[in-house]
Amino acid sequence: MNAIFYIGCYTQMLSEDFGGKGHGIYTVQIHHETGELKVLHTFPSTNPAYLALSDDHTHIYALTEVHDYENPKIKAFKIQEDYSLKFINEQAIDGSLPCHIVYANKCLLIACYGSGNVLLFPLNEDGEIRPHNQNHQHQGHSINVSRQEAPHAHQVMIHPNGNDVFVPDLGIDKIKAYKLNDIVLTAISENDIAVNKGGGPRHMVFNQAGDLGYVINELTGDISIIKQTQDRFEFLKSVKSLPDTFKETPSASAIRIHPNGTHLYAANRTFDAITIFKINGEALELQSFQSTQGKTIREFNIILNGSWLIACLQDSDEVISYRIQSNGELIEHHRSNHILSPVCVTTTIHVK
Repeated sequence: MNAIFYIGCYTQMLSEDFGGKGHGIYTVQIHHETGELKVLHTFPSTNPAYLALSDDHTHIYALTEVHDYENPKIKAFKIQEDYSLKFINEQAIDGSLPCHIVYANKCLLIACYGSGNVLLFPLNEDGEIRPHNQNHQHQGHSINVSRQEAPHAHQVMIHPNGNDVFVPDLGIDKIKAYKLNDIVLTAISENDIAVNKGGGPRHMVFNQAGDLGYVINELTGDISIIKQTQDRFEFLKSVKSLPDTFKETPSASAIRIHPNGTHLYAANRTFDAITIFKINGEALELQSFQSTQGKTIREFNIILNGSWLIACLQDSDEVISYRIQSNGELIEHHRSNHILSPVCVTTTIHVK
């Protein structure tokens, strides 16, 4: 029994010490029982560092994470019967270093790290991308002068209600709030959420009820817990995701919640481990640290109804499949070195 998902990677360097050497967008098959991974196809594309599937799993969208002077693009692909990709069209991204993309309401929302803005691209019925018709520019800075000199939008997260949209901005220590109605994105600045100064919010997740959110802060590794109070969210408390013995510079990268709502997982690149928390009401209880035995865990995803966790290790060119145990612990089942510089993994699109 197999399932299919896609992995994005870096294909070129963005600076002397950051980027990669991958080949594009990888179509990957996972064996449902063993976790064995197999590359089925590769589609060449420049720095497809984040991918988004359409709700019906017929299309996939990939950004090109490059600087503004290199003309970043958003690309549309049709998923073929053999799960390979057929290019449809592309549009220019009015920003620098686009780093996250999400599909919602038959449109695409993109966060641009370098320029600190959020773009909305409408889609045609056939999945083709139309030019962007909205561009929301963030403003401000925070206390880390080297990393927070300007806004750095890092993710677009759709709330479980499908209408509220939140954008963690690493550069201003805020989660910007929006409303998405049809294909109109409206900023709701009075609902912006401030987190601890210097944290650098990167990614976030919500519980299934949508009343609690968890934000991973890249610059400290701390997790900010936010709680819904009437019609807005407020900062509740902060929890460490790194051990007290860790003395290097934190570089948190990803956060996911298990579909059953019992455990939270957070990744840190300089620690190269996944921190596992048990969720107990509004509290997070540290359970364990799962070392990856690799280099630079960039992103991971939980797939197949919470059975497997797939981790992407950017600088050791590895993708790991972990079986998730009933107690939330992870057991490694397969480690592939056939996918270079992996940095993004989608959910599965098919089981056969």
